[in-house]
Amino acid sequence: MSELPAAPDAEAAYLALRDSLRQTLRAANSPPRLVGIHSGGAWIAQRLHAELAPGTPLGLLSSAFHRDDYGRRVGRGLPAGKPATELPLPIDGAHLILVDDILFTGRTVRAALNELFDYGRPARVELAVLIDRGGRELPVQAGYCGVVAPLPPGLDYVLARDPEGRFTLRTEQAPR
Repeated sequence: MSELPAAPDAEAAYLALRDSLRQTLRAANSPPRLVGIHSGGAWIAQRLHAELAPGTPLGLLSSAFHRDDYGRRVGRGLPAGKPATELPLPIDGAHLILVDDILFTGRTVRAALNELFDYGRPARVELAVLIDRGGRELPVQAGYCGVVAPLPPGLDYVLARDPEGRFTLRTEQAPR
């Protein structure tokens, strides 16, 4: 078996993403609100929120029930013992930034938008991702991105978070 390609530096990607969002989230007149997609996107949104938007509401969202592959993914990405979607902010008319860890096909983003629209109709939704790995099946583009790091089919990036909240990435074979 050949050696897997190295994953990008997750902390460097996070810092690039944070810096690209800084001015937008600190806008004086009605800054957008962050909504993280469980689980990796929620981790990133929580850290961005703490660093750039403390005192504003943070939303957390599960796209699991709106995925077209739900039957194959049951139990993945759902936090145990608590509601998956928490939106303590108004959705109708809001400017939101949906945060995810890895943008691949666009299917998670599509499912997240479906879940979000179950709660109301935002005025605007933008997308922020830690990594854009290419391979889109749907016309989805991130307005904010930490790093573009293409990865061939059959491989995945896997995000992890240590107890201090720092991120790491590894490359592994995709499950079949």
